[in-house]
Amino acid sequence: MTAAHDLATGPASSDNSLRSRATKVAKAVVGHNDNEALRSGVPIVSTGDWIREAFSSPRPRLSEYFPLINWLPSYNVQWGIGDLIAGITVALVLVPQSMSYAQLANLAPEFGLYSSFVGVMIYALFATSKDVTIGPVAVMSLQTGQAITKVLARHPGEWRPEQIASAIAFLCGAICFGIGLLRLGWITRYIPAPAVSGFMTGSAITIAAGQIPKLMGLTVTTNGVATYKVIINSLKALPQTNINAAFGLTALAFLYIVRGFCNYGARRWPRLSRTFFFISVLRNAFVIIVLTVASKLWLNKYNVGSKPKYPISILKDVPRGFQHMGQPDLNRNLLTAIAPELPVSVIVLLLEHIAIAQSFGRVNNYKINPNQELLAIGVTNLVGPSFGAYAATGSFSRTAIKAKSGVRTPIAGWITGIVVIIAIYALTGCFYWIPNAALSAVIIHAVGDLIASPKAAYQFWLVQPLEFFIFLAGVVVTIFASIDIGIYVTIASSLALLLVRVAHPRGRWLGVVRVSHEATQRESGENAPAEGSASRSITSTIYGGVREVFVPIQEKAGLHDPSIHVRPPPPGVLIYRLEDGLIYANASHIADVIVDKAKFETRPTGEIRYKSRGDRPWNDPGPPNPYLLKAFRAVTCASKRRGSVPGDDDGGLPTVSHEAFAGVAPWHGQPSVGGSSDTRPVLRAIIFDFSSVSNVDTTSIQTLVDVRRSVERYSGQLVEFHFASVLSPWIRRGLLAGGFGTGSADRTITEIAPVVPHHEYLTHEEVSRANEAADARRAEQQQSSTRRGVGFAAQDDIEKDGASSSEKDDGTPDVPALSKDGGLIQGDRLDDGVNVPVVWANELTPFFHLDLASALDAVTREQ
Repeated sequence: MTAAHDLATGPASSDNSLRSRATKVAKAVVGHNDNEALRSGVPIVSTGDWIREAFSSPRPRLSEYFPLINWLPSYNVQWGIGDLIAGITVALVLVPQSMSYAQLANLAPEFGLYSSFVGVMIYALFATSKDVTIGPVAVMSLQTGQAITKVLARHPGEWRPEQIASAIAFLCGAICFGIGLLRLGWITRYIPAPAVSGFMTGSAITIAAGQIPKLMGLTVTTNGVATYKVIINSLKALPQTNINAAFGLTALAFLYIVRGFCNYGARRWPRLSRTFFFISVLRNAFVIIVLTVASKLWLNKYNVGSKPKYPISILKDVPRGFQHMGQPDLNRNLLTAIAPELPVSVIVLLLEHIAIAQSFGRVNNYKINPNQELLAIGVTNLVGPSFGAYAATGSFSRTAIKAKSGVRTPIAGWITGIVVIIAIYALTGCFYWIPNAALSAVIIHAVGDLIASPKAAYQFWLVQPLEFFIFLAGVVVTIFASIDIGIYVTIASSLALLLVRVAHPRGRWLGVVRVSHEATQRESGENAPAEGSASRSITSTIYGGVREVFVPIQEKAGLHDPSIHVRPPPPGVLIYRLEDGLIYANASHIADVIVDKAKFETRPTGEIRYKSRGDRPWNDPGPPNPYLLKAFRAVTCASKRRGSVPGDDDGGLPTVSHEAFAGVAPWHGQPSVGGSSDTRPVLRAIIFDFSSVSNVDTTSIQTLVDVRRSVERYSGQLVEFHFASVLSPWIRRGLLAGGFGTGSADRTITEIAPVVPHHEYLTHEEVSRANEAADARRAEQQQSSTRRGVGFAAQDDIEKDGASSSEKDDGTPDVPALSKDGGLIQGDRLDDGVNVPVVWANELTPFFHLDLASALDAVTREQ
């Protein structure tokens, strides 16, 4: 039986022994001390905790990739009616817009219809927004057209425009799909709204300027030409205006007049607002239908011969059905040629869609998933090229129309897709007579909403002037250069501003304001006055408790009322609030601010005398050497003009202050430090408010250590560093590793390895049972492993009297027993601990405090 047991347990015990040896070797390599870790008694988070937390969430479920699973089983007739109305309404806008936007992309009109169909059909499967409509958009169409122009300029005649457009769409879809699959949608947060508005405004102006020649019937080159040159050339060519302008200007004027009238009518007669809305939505389709009929009736007399010449430019043949289906051309040469255009294309796809989805999600009270939205864009553009589509993303104008039409679910996109496919197969013959000037009017009218108003630009200036200049740079660069350069400039400027803010965070030196609660009590007389007569009552003021509020003491901060008196901290105490993370990028700046403030507000404990001039440091040379000065003046003949040399009769060496030794001159006329006339206090403590600090790193902790050394060297004594509102266990761990928090001047903690999970504590009953079992087994078991929970004792109690447990005043044991060497003495069984917030014991980490008030109280109590 014993042999069988040994055979069964032998491999397991061998594995445990090897694991234990490997652990000991690893601890010896990194210099970890088990006794020190146990004696500290401070629970520290471990890397294992981080790994478990990072990978604790389950894999995304199928419903996360296909959100329609959540709501499709509850679909009903009322939802269906709303989706039917919204889907048809959007389709009436989408069909003419898609053909217009295809021309922006230097493609035939049918490619816009293909993109419209694929976008609305696929998006409904992955949508987390009921309002967003995916399809051709103005800015992406412009970017695609510019990319096609550049590729054809470098490789003339090698590929057709539709091949280049399909390849761009496929690669953009693959990138967006990968970003969404990896859950990297947060990268879109690094581009602020002013930057997006800047290049969108510049792009809208570029698009409108490029459509002016078609609107007026002018012969002006727009491909590959800067916007400002297009505007200038269009003005020069105005005398060439022809009959196309009659169709274009009529359509543009009609669109704006109808919209203005409907907006006025909705305000004037609110009950008819929905009617006016649908009239406004139908204006695009109505003007195209009317001008197409007029064009057909007028051009019939010119329809002579196989190639008739018409006096106006019309759309002409639009093939019926999907004539360009097939696998997209993705040969290596083409991919290499379009690679430089991909970054801008992907940025436009991401930003425009996410911005629109988040905006309408906030308006209509639902939350979108950016990663899922990127998946939807990716799949749309991966599948779209097989149908002949080019790049598609969310459209602002059509999304707004869809939301106002009463859409209930993403199913409305399928209704729109059905109408688009009917147009592809049944209405292409009617598209032949659509005037191009009318399509240009539709484009100009649509992109007008993308231009930021002067009011919006002024809001950027009021909120943050630097962001206003980013917005302005995006507009100007896009107009005078190109859309891709405009995007790069706005993004680079935004990231540069972000880095500057990170590297130069704002911190506040705090003072104290005593605030009392004042309440007014009104007591009425016994006889209530008659109604309408003056009431009589006794008013008394009740003063509540007084509390201390910490506010910035800088007058220029502008954060408090000047009439409120802010008391500075006690002499020799500084309170500093960090308003950002403490990381390597800003640690040096924060260190300079703290050290400079300490040297400005406090003085050293004594003064320094140098025995000889050679003992001075180079950065405090003292008075000039009289012999060198004489020689210099003799050579330059300066002694004749300036007289005798000062300091010749100075027989002794001057007294040099500690601040001069530190290389920092007195501030603003302060008296020389260290002298008898210096009334400034000696620095005793610095309190840090870490309530806004979310992260620290090795460089920042080392910088804090350097700051402590600098101020202690300056003051000539130990300086206490107190930390308030340190809520993150990882920040506590970093501070402890740097020697902060414990208050021990003779010990620097370099690493405290985790003994147990940091978040578990024992109840008093469980502690009692653990102590009883430990006392019974103390003789035969010197060390025991921690299984599920642990308490901790003060280090002084362990070292002085080796008590097995610490007790409260009432005799209740507070922690499990610990041995004299710091090891835990526990029994065989410990029940699961109770998860409670981590509260630091004062005797273990006396320099970690819950708030600033307790930190200041601890400092003043010690003094």
